[in-house]
Amino acid sequence: MGSFTKKQRRAYTLVGMLLFVLLFPATFQDRGEGTGRYQVDIVAFGDSEFGEVRDGTAVPSLLQELIDRSVFNAGMGGTCLARLERDKRLDYAKGSLSMTGLAKAIWAGDFGVQRTARIRESMTEYFPEVVAGLAEVDFSRVEIVLIQQGLNDYHAGVPIENPEDPWDEYTFLGALRSSVYALRKANPDIRIVVVSPIYTWYTAKGTTCQEEDQGGGVLEVYVEALERAAGELELEFIDMYHDLYPHEEWEDWKRYTRDGMHLNEAGRRLMAEKIARELDSPQRQK
Repeated sequence: MGSFTKKQRRAYTLVGMLLFVLLFPATFQDRGEGTGRYQVDIVAFGDSEFGEVRDGTAVPSLLQELIDRSVFNAGMGGTCLARLERDKRLDYAKGSLSMTGLAKAIWAGDFGVQRTARIRESMTEYFPEVVAGLAEVDFSRVEIVLIQQGLNDYHAGVPIENPEDPWDEYTFLGALRSSVYALRKANPDIRIVVVSPIYTWYTAKGTTCQEEDQGGGVLEVYVEALERAAGELELEFIDMYHDLYPHEEWEDWKRYTRDGMHLNEAGRRLMAEKIARELDSPQRQK
């Protein structure tokens, strides 16, 4: 094949430049995340109590109905407040979807790691949709953030705190501090409300969260730590462990849960109603 003429080289150069101009934005399409095209009043972070059900009977959906304010359901079942990966890789998929991982993505306006996360577990198919929605939320205009986490941290035996590093994101309270810091950086005026885990029965074992210690203490230890940290960080705290439903008798689990751990429809409405009352309480208004 003969060599290109000067005119042909010029033509190919122009075509190349045109393609560069057209394709350059697409190459960096993820950098446009956090453009804030979606305005919402409340963002509800949480585990399966918020995230497992995605229809009109979900807690965030019922809350929106009860208080007539827009609520984005950012709950994802099985996720934790803390990072769990043992080798402490910040790009670990499940860790990037922890509360502290999401809060840092919000602050940075970059959900690149979360977008590439692939979780090979059942009931996680909706995770990409949640991440995509979060990337579009204008957090500078969000009024309230709910953080409903703790049960999975308890199940994983996440340490409550690191005495040598109060900001350790691989501990329960370190993750909370880190999350709150990032959210306040994204929006200094945001109202943050911590929602505690619910009382839990383990029906297959015939035990409850009062007896089961997964390595970090019984569930009430995590609830008490949350309440203590909420006071330290000037957050609002809603106690779902002690005050949501009766749990004096073993058979109580059948009233508001479907398996002792996950709320049934009546239980989800009960939780939504309690959150709605607390949010509208005059004592909580700033």
